[in-house]
Amino acid sequence: MNKKGYWKPLQLTGVSVMAVSLVLGGCSSSSDNNSADPKTETTGSPSPQATDAKKENLQLRWFVSGNASSNLPKDDFVKKTIEEKFNVTLNLEYMAPGTDYDNKISVMIAGGEAPDMFIASGTASQKYAADRLLADMTPFVSPKTMPNYFKYWFDEVGLKGYEVEKGFWRAPLPFPIKTYRSYYVRQDWLDKLGLKVPNTYDEMIEVMRKFTFDDPDGNGKKDTYGMSAAGNGNSISYDFPDWLKQGLMGPSMLVGDQFIDTQSDPKMQFVIDGVVKIIADGIVDPDWFLNKGTQHLDKAAQGKVGIILSDEKFALDSIATSYQNKSKAITPQANWVAFQPYKDTGVWTENLPGFPFLFSRTTAEKQPAKIARSVEILDWLASPEGYLLTHYGKEGTHYTKNGSTYTLNNAAIKKDIIDQGDFLNIWNFFTRLDEPERVGLNIIDPAMSDRDRNIIKLIKSYKYLPSIGLSTAPPPGINIGDFRTKMREFQVKLLFDEKSGANWPKYRAELMSKHQGKLIFDEYAVQVSNLQGKTFKFQ
Repeated sequence: MNKKGYWKPLQLTGVSVMAVSLVLGGCSSSSDNNSADPKTETTGSPSPQATDAKKENLQLRWFVSGNASSNLPKDDFVKKTIEEKFNVTLNLEYMAPGTDYDNKISVMIAGGEAPDMFIASGTASQKYAADRLLADMTPFVSPKTMPNYFKYWFDEVGLKGYEVEKGFWRAPLPFPIKTYRSYYVRQDWLDKLGLKVPNTYDEMIEVMRKFTFDDPDGNGKKDTYGMSAAGNGNSISYDFPDWLKQGLMGPSMLVGDQFIDTQSDPKMQFVIDGVVKIIADGIVDPDWFLNKGTQHLDKAAQGKVGIILSDEKFALDSIATSYQNKSKAITPQANWVAFQPYKDTGVWTENLPGFPFLFSRTTAEKQPAKIARSVEILDWLASPEGYLLTHYGKEGTHYTKNGSTYTLNNAAIKKDIIDQGDFLNIWNFFTRLDEPERVGLNIIDPAMSDRDRNIIKLIKSYKYLPSIGLSTAPPPGINIGDFRTKMREFQVKLLFDEKSGANWPKYRAELMSKHQGKLIFDEYAVQVSNLQGKTFKFQ
């Protein structure tokens, strides 16, 4: 890759030309490449679309992340479709993502048994690239070889932002552009107290106060609170509205020509002051700081708090395990409705790519045809046809089609898919996001109520700010984790010991100097500037 254009021609050696010829000719063997440096292009430009390559059946082995509670059935219509369509025998291995998953991949690679295609975390993939274990993707992944991937999910600039180790060693899985975050409030509590859904920060705080002190559940006890959150015992939760009140959205932002790290921004002084006041007023769950995982959401379902922040599925009738249905199981009249005081000014930043798909260096050198065929299949998975099959099942059985509208048959989906190991939650590994509109599909789920549709419509109308465009990396030898640990230590001290954000400027100055924050974020600003073609500065 170069800075002027993402896709660049390769300097082919005689050996790599031979490898390309073998792939185009449908031959499974190839020559080795002598280069031991991952920063050197190693192969030519094979054509995954070449019809000759399909004449030979290839044995493919993939390793992907999958739902821990799912399993692949014996009668697997996705596997059968792929094998027949692309003339392969596909061995799909899967594990739940996490440390064990990354360790398993590392063991396979170290043992010379790297899968033909695999998925890893961002951190692990960067290490594999640095250790010279990954294939240069330049000859394999391009708008020509993966037209669906680039048409529906990525542009070349976005992919460039995913570059690591000065090379094209990984490509991101399709990911949701937005994290559909929303506040929810108990409408039945509002009705009981004669209140309206809050539209401003001040109205939200007043509702929290009423929910705490005016017995919204009518049980005659002071056992409810305005809201809850999860601090995981170490940080100020993003769920507090004071972040948005100060205009701090997402982990990092671009405002004018400024790169902003929200968690260490000067405005954190006022975020801390706001949260201190909420705590002092007693209108937040007193256990919020120690809450982990979904503990705060469980309290919402139990009727202990009346405002919560969650994703777009929190209050849907059509999801049996939603917190709306959990709440109704305890209190039949419970009714959570979505709201957002900052829906028009910004609720978060757009997402950055997450996990990448990868190819091993060894496979690229010895069996490039396997990568070329894998690329074909992955691009099909990124298409409307592949998305439909891996998310909903087969036409005529699991859904009916009318133009670009697809109506689900939930009974058949339950019988054939969910009750058979919920196996599509493994096969949708490549497009594990619920955004069928991205590939031009209009999905009608008969189980969704008008209430559900209105909630989703509202949440999708919230304003999101553009992302910074890339996953930043600190300067060599600097650990951003150490900086964050010290940062949170200072913030917790201000929150609970000093009970004021007044000293944040002093602590921030120490973070920027002694703990290398300025060096880190200056480097981030340079990386963003290089991608965006515009100069950004950190102050």
